[in-house]
Amino acid sequence: MAGREFFTSVCLNCSLFCYTVQSCVTHDSWDYPAGKTSKQDIRTYFRNIPLEFPYPIISDESRELAVRLDMLDEGNRWDPVAANTIRALYVIGPDFTVKLSMFYPNTTGRNVQEMLRVIDSLQLTERLRVVTPADWTMGEEVMVSPEVQDKDLAKLFPRGVEKVRMPSGIAYVRKTRDYGHASECWDGSII
Repeated sequence: MAGREFFTSVCLNCSLFCYTVQSCVTHDSWDYPAGKTSKQDIRTYFRNIPLEFPYPIISDESRELAVRLDMLDEGNRWDPVAANTIRALYVIGPDFTVKLSMFYPNTTGRNVQEMLRVIDSLQLTERLRVVTPADWTMGEEVMVSPEVQDKDLAKLFPRGVEKVRMPSGIAYVRKTRDYGHASECWDGSII
């Protein structure tokens, strides 16, 4: 994760960690010429990365954790191609439940912007009774959760809600951009 995205994640109130099937020492001691390090190569690609690796690394050379967390099946545990790199993402909520898991093939890079977008959505929908549509980003319209009653709309969304009449004639879709207060008043309770 590039430096800018790392600092964005700090602002998102997240704790990050890295998981590797190699030793932690391996990440700093690849076969580099004297005086050179892997960090210099990484910084060429991600210019804003901090000098020190910005979050903890969990080393699992036995791949036991990868198998237990279904990042890798037992049959591929020692496969030199399948088990060389584990490209998995887990978002675990404050209640210690998995909110999201994403798996990428070894040949496909991860999209950091999508990870941050999903974290924004998960945190917002945890705090306020809304749902986010596909490709939503912070600042765009969200939909009010169906379980919110009309009588509660003014209290939850004081700047207004738009009711969208569907082809059936029923206006059950309700949209709003009034959710900035969700982070301002976040005290752990759902509003």
